[in-house]
Amino acid sequence: MTSLPEKPQTPLLDTIAAPADMKALSREQLRQLADELRAEIIDAVSVTGGHLGAGLGVIELTVALHAVFDTPHDRLIWDVGHQAYPHKVLTGRRDRIRTLRQKDGLSGFTRRAESRYDPFGAGHSSTSISAGLGMAVGSELRGEKRNVVAVIGDGAMSAGMAYEAMNNAGAMVARLIVILNDNDMSIAPPTGAMSSYLARLVSGPVYRGVRKTAKQIVEALPHFLHEPARRTEEFARSWWTGGTLFEELGFFYVGPIDGHNFDHLLPVLQNVRDAEDGPILVHVVTKKGKGYVPAEDSADKYHGVSKFNVITGAQAKAPSNAPSYTSVFAQSLIDEARRDDRIVAVTAAMPSGTGLDRFAEIFPTRTFDVGIAEQHAVTFAAGLACEGLKPFCAIYSTFLQRAYDQVVHDVAVQSLPVRFAIDRAGYVGADGPTHAGNYDPAYLGTVPGFVVMAAADEAELRHMIATAAAYDEGPIAFRYPRGEGLGVEMPERGSVLEIGRGRILREGGPIAILSYGTRLGEVLAAGEKLAALGLSPTIADARFMKPLDEALIARLARQHQVLLTIEEGGIGGFGSHVATFLASSGLLDGKLRFRPLMIPDRFTEQASQNDMYAEAGLDRAGIVAAALNALGNEAEAMRLLNLSRDKIS
Repeated sequence: MTSLPEKPQTPLLDTIAAPADMKALSREQLRQLADELRAEIIDAVSVTGGHLGAGLGVIELTVALHAVFDTPHDRLIWDVGHQAYPHKVLTGRRDRIRTLRQKDGLSGFTRRAESRYDPFGAGHSSTSISAGLGMAVGSELRGEKRNVVAVIGDGAMSAGMAYEAMNNAGAMVARLIVILNDNDMSIAPPTGAMSSYLARLVSGPVYRGVRKTAKQIVEALPHFLHEPARRTEEFARSWWTGGTLFEELGFFYVGPIDGHNFDHLLPVLQNVRDAEDGPILVHVVTKKGKGYVPAEDSADKYHGVSKFNVITGAQAKAPSNAPSYTSVFAQSLIDEARRDDRIVAVTAAMPSGTGLDRFAEIFPTRTFDVGIAEQHAVTFAAGLACEGLKPFCAIYSTFLQRAYDQVVHDVAVQSLPVRFAIDRAGYVGADGPTHAGNYDPAYLGTVPGFVVMAAADEAELRHMIATAAAYDEGPIAFRYPRGEGLGVEMPERGSVLEIGRGRILREGGPIAILSYGTRLGEVLAAGEKLAALGLSPTIADARFMKPLDEALIARLARQHQVLLTIEEGGIGGFGSHVATFLASSGLLDGKLRFRPLMIPDRFTEQASQNDMYAEAGLDRAGIVAAALNALGNEAEAMRLLNLSRDKIS
């Protein structure tokens, strides 16, 4: 008798529309679900690109958290958000997971507006404990009983903000659960059966009840015996389980436990969920890139990837004949450092992102990665400058915001010659508004004594690095965007620029266009179109926002009917500085039509960089339209804007 073939088993992941659907699953089914979820994430990110390794490392943890806690009533906060893709799949967003980081698609980070399962938006690190503490206290004040869980990586724990929050939480005895996701083995030794057993033991109600009773007994003892008794209990527990640092901050420490083992994860999470007091820290050890061999074998565990082949792991790279701005910065700084042994480099946990990993290969003793600690990085660089060194502090524009007080107080007030290399200036594309580098022109331009530059292309970036290396009179900054340069001919060595002096690239009239930064390529293309319309413009590259080339600006204002400024920054930046100069000099007298073009005063959602600049009117079509509008030719301006941008180019 022939047996019928078994009916194909329905994948468990297909049955999960929300975390509530996981409550009835057995431990074995949760393991199956984790395997399916891992395969889903690998396949999805191979299509979209994005942050892969961090999410693969928390697959089991994500499943366990949603199985144990009652989300979204219980708040689950993911620090940074790099690791939240599995969370998105389990919380009703699986049907959109292949729109990650695309225009009109899912954010690459957690986002309150996207889902009720995202109680706090992220993008920058080390904010989860502070936000979680606020939620825990807010819930208590409103009489609402809920668990608040903050998941934070060991890398994010290098930031002072995390410890400020823990110190505050410990002092308040707040009901807060912190999951320390240790995926670099940087704190704990490998976990085993004994440490897992102890974690379950000390997190359980029996041990915690005994500990509470012991504390009540101690309180009944004479006062002089309180401190010796407390120290004895603390020593005994830290001897077996570790966690003394967290205990000193007022947290009850549990761990370390294996973050890929449901037999370890589930009972511990259930215990801390049911505990009545807090705060509690659960130390979970995971492996970044877990379950995907190319990620496990990669040096960065596939932290951030472009589209890739699932079978081979090979990433797709767009062909380009031009070097990236980041690589030009790295090579130019190496060249300058070979000629000057006082040059040193500082980064805040972004050696590869800023290109300083290449610098470190050649100058390991002159490279300093201070961790996710931008405030410390800036003041550390100030200290280096005090001793006669030439520090280049390489930080993304969006992350330098976190150290603004140090930029002002520790560097600028003391006129210390710290060189700020500001990467990812302007729109960054798929990372969206949390990573946009729109604000540094405004927040640096208001600080006295700063020199502020923006490179128009990769050759200009090389010149600005040489200029910064030679400048010793105070702080100096130069900004450059994400992506490839314009493919211009590169000088063998950077030249030192005259501080505060721009350049004219093309003479014409009645329109003058003054560009600041790498929109210059689009300005030149717009100039060609205007010339074809009989309106050949004067085109200039400002190079400096501070100090302004006032003579150049005055000449452009006096000799033209229309003056446009173009920049990759928000309101308050270059255009505002030019407007202030024109107004105070009496050059806005009614004859000049001045139009500043800048990034709009709103948060722009993720898309390609080209799409974002087109939406902002900072591509060639937008520049042409602005020039024609200023001349009063609104009909022609609208016609051009309605044409295909391919035709305009």
